[in-house]
Amino acid sequence: MADERNSMLRKIFRRIIACRWGVVAFYALLLPVALHYALKVGSDNAIDRLIVQSDPDYVTNQEYRRIFGQGESVLLLAEASDPFNLDLLLYVDALGREIGATKGIEAHSLLSVFRRARPGFELDAEGAAALRTFATGTDLFRRQGMVGEAFLGIAVGFDAANPEERDRALAAIESAVARVSAPPAGVALRRIGAPYVDSYLEQETARAAPRYFPLFGLFVIVLNLGLYRSFRALCAFLATLAACVAIGIGYAGLVGYQYSIVASLVPMTILVTATATLVYIHSRYVEHPEGESVEDHQVFALENKFLPCTASIFATAVGFAALAVSKIRPIREMGIWVAVALLLTWVVVFTLFPALQRIFAAPTQQQRKVAGQWFLGFTAWLPGFTYRRRWPLVAISLALWTWGAAAVFGIPGWIAPMPLRTDSLDYINRDTDLYRDHRRLENLLSGLSVTEVWLHHPDGVVTDPEILRGLDRFSADLESDASVGAAIGVTSVLRTLRYLEGKGDHLPEDPAALDRLAGDLEQLLPDESALKAFVDLETLSHTRISVLSRDGSWEGFHALETRIRAGWARAVAAEPALSPLTLRIAGQGPLQAKIAHHLVPTLVESLLLTVGVIFVTFLIVFRNGMARLMAIIPSLFAILVMFGVMRVTGITLNVATILIASTVLGASENDQIHFFYHYLERRRTGTTEQGLRHTLLISGRAIGFATMINAGGFLALALSDLPPMRQFGILSALAFVVSMVADFTALPASMWLLLKDKPDALKQTAGA
Repeated sequence: MADERNSMLRKIFRRIIACRWGVVAFYALLLPVALHYALKVGSDNAIDRLIVQSDPDYVTNQEYRRIFGQGESVLLLAEASDPFNLDLLLYVDALGREIGATKGIEAHSLLSVFRRARPGFELDAEGAAALRTFATGTDLFRRQGMVGEAFLGIAVGFDAANPEERDRALAAIESAVARVSAPPAGVALRRIGAPYVDSYLEQETARAAPRYFPLFGLFVIVLNLGLYRSFRALCAFLATLAACVAIGIGYAGLVGYQYSIVASLVPMTILVTATATLVYIHSRYVEHPEGESVEDHQVFALENKFLPCTASIFATAVGFAALAVSKIRPIREMGIWVAVALLLTWVVVFTLFPALQRIFAAPTQQQRKVAGQWFLGFTAWLPGFTYRRRWPLVAISLALWTWGAAAVFGIPGWIAPMPLRTDSLDYINRDTDLYRDHRRLENLLSGLSVTEVWLHHPDGVVTDPEILRGLDRFSADLESDASVGAAIGVTSVLRTLRYLEGKGDHLPEDPAALDRLAGDLEQLLPDESALKAFVDLETLSHTRISVLSRDGSWEGFHALETRIRAGWARAVAAEPALSPLTLRIAGQGPLQAKIAHHLVPTLVESLLLTVGVIFVTFLIVFRNGMARLMAIIPSLFAILVMFGVMRVTGITLNVATILIASTVLGASENDQIHFFYHYLERRRTGTTEQGLRHTLLISGRAIGFATMINAGGFLALALSDLPPMRQFGILSALAFVVSMVADFTALPASMWLLLKDKPDALKQTAGA
């Protein structure tokens, strides 16, 4: 005992407690700095920021944007049964004029285009009939989204180098819409486009913390007062948690991380992990035996819980750090962010919390009984029950385990693997107009997935007539494919201009006429905004073709890319002038498809790394081979059961739910570390039943309390307006409960079978 009291660890904790006011003063100076940096953490949910910056497609996209600008575009669609109804035309005309008059914003509609062909056009019954004839005489306007069987569209463009500029432009558009009279009866104005989706996601992410933190704080208060029945202990908890969160988020502000759809989980993860660790430490602290001073017992409790708490936090941190293998940028950054934040949390809980325990004189069970006294009877009953029901409990666990594995990975020829979704619309509340508008109109338009074909000529002659002819042939070839809704480029604009002049909607076949058109193009480029969008005005060496398609999956994009390259090869063969041009693929479509492609590797690689890290932790902490193998069983069981629940309820894998495996494994393995640490603590000198009773007495109640914290904390995410976050919160909470049930049933049942042991009473009976 004297050796233990003189151990280095006890000396450190005695020093911390002795210098408690100095410790508190240090954190009082540190917190303002941490809060300063925490307030710098912004929000960014754009699709192209989901890919890590070193990814070749991300690099290509950034280069593409430098050439063609930071342009953003949205579509306002006035939906009605007859798109050429005079009232609808008057409304769209007024709306387009009002938006187009706003500084920095351009608006193009069928009406604005028609006015170029008919300067004296009057919008009356006769004019509406002429407009119908004009619009239906070609498929150019349908492919460009200006008109459909049940809508008229207004294409709105603006430059936005950052989210703030984008939001200002969207606000200006909405202000212009508000200044125009309400739509006519039977007309619905729909808003679609990535800027609307990104803005919505950022706003919801920003609203997440003010919504979750108070709820979690209330949960901690109620749980703490209910468990420990002490206001002084509550003050120590809340001050420590505030420091953990402020320092953890301050780190993100210091290194430049931003909130994203998944990164909004970071504060909650810090809170849940820190609170659970504090529960383990304080639960040991309140178990104060008679005849020992409070300070001596506090030091003992800290030393006793140091190894399991340290092992669990470090295993969780390294488990999240394993997400750094992901090529999805927010997941990669979130993994590193959580890992560092948890290491900082570990420092806080073993320095600030002991100091606050002593300053607030938190009571032990000698002064105030803690809740859960019924647990003593439970610990006496459970070992015998799990022995008697060991075979059914293990069989049920294996069945559920198999069911969950089949749900996520599938069974060849029987069950397909769980589907992946990366469509940004899947992150939007189904009850919003934004979601309904996009889903309703995605089938009316030629496609919402945009893939940019970026073409570069080393000599800057993309306006030469032969090249224009080849580009037009290439675009027509792409549009002949049923999977392609439209291929819009510089020749599309030229064809539109020729149509306005009454010369048909095709490029001239006569070489002399094509030469004149190419010369006119160079004259028109400085003043024609529609042309400037597709040609690099400075060098005339870059041009692009926007390919619209409906299938945004990895398979769909791969097929489209194959189709594009095959079509380009045919175009080059038919028009040798195209051969110097190099073709690159850019745009949102490829990035979104790549995210889907990397989701499964993210799940598998990060999960395997997490399992490996935790197993190595078990090798270090536990010298017992059985403990090393079995400690991870409840967590894996809970994860697979959750995948089974997802399959049954129709929840798919997405950027948020893909993290359930690593999150649940990283958080719930804490319970198993504490379980086996205290089991082996008693098993060295006792029987299996004595080891089980001891671990249930020491850590069982804390496991139950920690599970309530984990489940309750993540359940707060059920209030999110973002479906993936809501699903993540509910599923994670359920997984923590399932893991705890496995701790108290399947785990001891498996131990009885593997150890081939019996309860003490049965062994005595057999011996008699």
